[in-house]
Amino acid sequence: MEQHFDLLILPETNLILVASVIEPLRAANRIAGRELYRWTLHSPDGQPVDTRAGIPIPVSSSFRPARESEPLFVLSSYNWKKNATRELKFQLSQTARHRSLIAGIETGSFVLAETSLLDGFSATTHWEDFEEFATAYPQVNLIRDRFVIDGKRITTGGSLPTLDLMLELIRRAHGYSLALEVSRLFIYEQERVLGDVVQVPSTGKMPILDDRVQAAVKLMEQTVEAPLPMSRLGKRVGVSARHLQDLFHAAMGVAPKEHYLALRLNAARRRVIESRASFADIAAGSGFDSASSFSRSYRAHYGESPSGTRSRLKMRP
Repeated sequence: MEQHFDLLILPETNLILVASVIEPLRAANRIAGRELYRWTLHSPDGQPVDTRAGIPIPVSSSFRPARESEPLFVLSSYNWKKNATRELKFQLSQTARHRSLIAGIETGSFVLAETSLLDGFSATTHWEDFEEFATAYPQVNLIRDRFVIDGKRITTGGSLPTLDLMLELIRRAHGYSLALEVSRLFIYEQERVLGDVVQVPSTGKMPILDDRVQAAVKLMEQTVEAPLPMSRLGKRVGVSARHLQDLFHAAMGVAPKEHYLALRLNAARRRVIESRASFADIAAGSGFDSASSFSRSYRAHYGESPSGTRSRLKMRP
């Protein structure tokens, strides 16, 4: 099911903040081979948004909400007080009655708080502004976290936490496999294990990974075609299979088997979309015993068969 987001971008918003919202959605569309997400950009006056980088962001229209129910993201970086005019706050108060959710991105959290849209909710903001926010809005339950989702309100603490948020929203809507594959396009944490640089994907609120989890992730990526049993994988990184499961849950929020399967299915889907290889060859190349078992797992994760994916893509103009 396609989802639409409205983005209200205030003047002096960082380019990277806008990209942190849009690029994961664009990547999800490309990886899925279908339009899962659409977005519309608005500014307070309908004019391109001036950024601190001097690169204007074009928008579709001025922010004149009626009774739209789509999620609304309010993006702001600098001088939010200047931009949070009386008219804008009134518009936000009115549109909040109909929106399925409203997100305050970076100092967009201040704008929502100033409009009383965070009263009684849990929220977060940029670490530099935490004390100022807590003092100004004691009616908001402020939490030191990268992002906070509390019912119909979302807040983030900066650009990279916003990327984490978008990965979490993709995961909730379309599953861990897609969120993992999107995250692998935006790897920004690198840790060294045994002298090698291991690129660690982020799929939401992931703390710094345990070295053993990093080593296990690397082994998984190297053995997609011939998956290792959990007992052997644990032995290779120096822990029991049960302890490895606990480490994965603590670091990544999923079981190691789930992460391993997501890696294999994502590799398989790329071949389904980008090649003409037979499904038997794709199954063998991603560690499945047969084309039928591969097809069952593929359908369970992506909601369509491998042949359904290819047929749908052939029909696209």
